[in-house]
Amino acid sequence: MKTFKQIREETREVELTPEEQFDIIENVIEDIAKNNNIDSEVIWEELESIPDEELLEVAAWQRKEGKNPEGGLNAKGIAAYRRENPGSKLQMAVTTKPSKLKSGSKAANRRKSFCARMGGMKKRLTSAKTARDPDSRINKALRKWNC
Repeated sequence: MKTFKQIREETREVELTPEEQFDIIENVIEDIAKNNNIDSEVIWEELESIPDEELLEVAAWQRKEGKNPEGGLNAKGIAAYRRENPGSKLQMAVTTKPSKLKSGSKAANRRKSFCARMGGMKKRLTSAKTARDPDSRINKALRKWNC
């Protein structure tokens, strides 16, 4: 049985109609009911008691509350990402100036690796407009890491 997260990832690139989305949800609920030997109507009744805001809640790392205005994620965003992705080793940015970092240290190597990866993404995976925009998330992150 696929999890909701797996189904969401598979359907993310495809624009689905509301009817198709409902069919997917209905199939997931049927599978859950079958695997737990309960009637699917019980699950539907439970879902009706949950407010829509709770059902549609998105993790903090994907919302404004989890993002740092100067670029990257804040502590709340990192905590939300770790909860959603168990085993993740996501850490705060290395914001120390390169001249203050000891050459070859763990922090210096993280910074160097991040700058190399993100600099390449900026060149290849963004539009020319985004690459020049000082307020784009990628440029803010590169500034924060002193790249």
